[in-house]
Amino acid sequence: MAAKNFDLIVIGAGPGGYVAAIRGAQLGMNVAIVEREHMGGICLNWGCIPTKALLRSSEVFHLMHRAKEFGLSVDKASFDLDAVVKRSRNVAGQLSGGIGHLMKKNKVTTIMGEATIPAKGKVSVKTEKGTEELTAKNIVLATGARARELPGLEADGDLVWTYKHALQPVRMPKKLLVIGSGAIGIEFASFYNTMGSETTVVEVMDRVLPVEDAEISAFAKKQFVKQGMKIMEKAMVKKLDRAKGKVTAHIEVGGKIEKHDFDTVISAVGIVGNVENLGLEELGVKIDRTHVVTDEFCRTGVDGLYAIGDIAGAPWLAHKASHEGVMVADLIAGKHAHPVKPESIAGCTYCHPQVASVGYTEAKAKELGYKVKVGRFPFIGNGKAIALGEPEGMIKTVFDEKTGELLGAHMVGAEVTELIQGYVVGRQLETTEEDLMNTVFPHPTLSEMMHESVLDAYGRVIHM
Repeated sequence: MAAKNFDLIVIGAGPGGYVAAIRGAQLGMNVAIVEREHMGGICLNWGCIPTKALLRSSEVFHLMHRAKEFGLSVDKASFDLDAVVKRSRNVAGQLSGGIGHLMKKNKVTTIMGEATIPAKGKVSVKTEKGTEELTAKNIVLATGARARELPGLEADGDLVWTYKHALQPVRMPKKLLVIGSGAIGIEFASFYNTMGSETTVVEVMDRVLPVEDAEISAFAKKQFVKQGMKIMEKAMVKKLDRAKGKVTAHIEVGGKIEKHDFDTVISAVGIVGNVENLGLEELGVKIDRTHVVTDEFCRTGVDGLYAIGDIAGAPWLAHKASHEGVMVADLIAGKHAHPVKPESIAGCTYCHPQVASVGYTEAKAKELGYKVKVGRFPFIGNGKAIALGEPEGMIKTVFDEKTGELLGAHMVGAEVTELIQGYVVGRQLETTEEDLMNTVFPHPTLSEMMHESVLDAYGRVIHM
């Protein structure tokens, strides 16, 4: 069978791959996309989207219990776990179907199957009907990543779960252990704790949400503990003894081993890149700790081969993958491409309270040699937050004392995952403290706290 020729072949149809394919098609290329499982990848099917649907259910459930505060009455708030999960799966299904539609609309050839790269410019796809041979001058790897499994802590789908099991729970855990307090771990801990599971979080680092600013981590931890979560920091799960309906976790903390019993464990200890069985080593692609080594333009060093998204390293975020997809398509088409700067990418965690940040933490800015000015503003000083019944939270901004550049912004509280983009845009436009101070923020909104935090950094705060 003759090989089919394309200008661009994208391997993987997650938020990096499908966006690269669309942008390539917009630029007049003949594009093929290869996907082995689901259009939309992990993000749409098993990650960002379905978790937000679950968390929305838990947020509404939490508010039902607070009805009295708002002058409302709810008789015996309860939930149907199957219905909660079904809604989450329907949301994911609707969006995944939409990607297929976008591929058709943009005339991208979709091939479902497993891809390998037998030689430069060649892709071989194992489909249900046999093997298809494709050629293209440019190939984009967007194969993503999967959950890291630690020896002895492997998931079994019954007692020990990965994110996939946690998204389609076979039961509501009574006593839950979450290993790892990054975004994934904390989001699941937040969901199950709110729905009534007695939840313990074990984190090997000295604080939960370890990539966040230390003050934000501490604030979030206080709220989690208030909600009944047990947080164990500088702790490590050494082994799990599995029995019928019970797991005994051996947790090392402070040099001693403690034993705790749980009925369910969720492992969220990071990810590994999907780099196997593609033929990358033979092509001369450098791989470092399961991630493809690239330059700032996502080039692998092999002519015409690019790697984007989770497979190309941190930050492991869908929006980073999408922007890299656009950048690579622009680069291939000879357009002016802008490299994606990791420190300009916002991170959002949809636990309760929400956490969001962009740029450097205060500690990192100082470590890089900046002399900083730091501003803070609490939710309790904001009219809209009080009216919403969400007075717990804070916004922190970090500026370069010398130039007034916004080095970082860090938030915890209601809706901060939506607010953060204000600072993201500010950083993209290379704004200074003066621009932010002179901006008129609408009243009454949560966004006014963003203004006040900047004012506070320069000793001009009004409502504190």
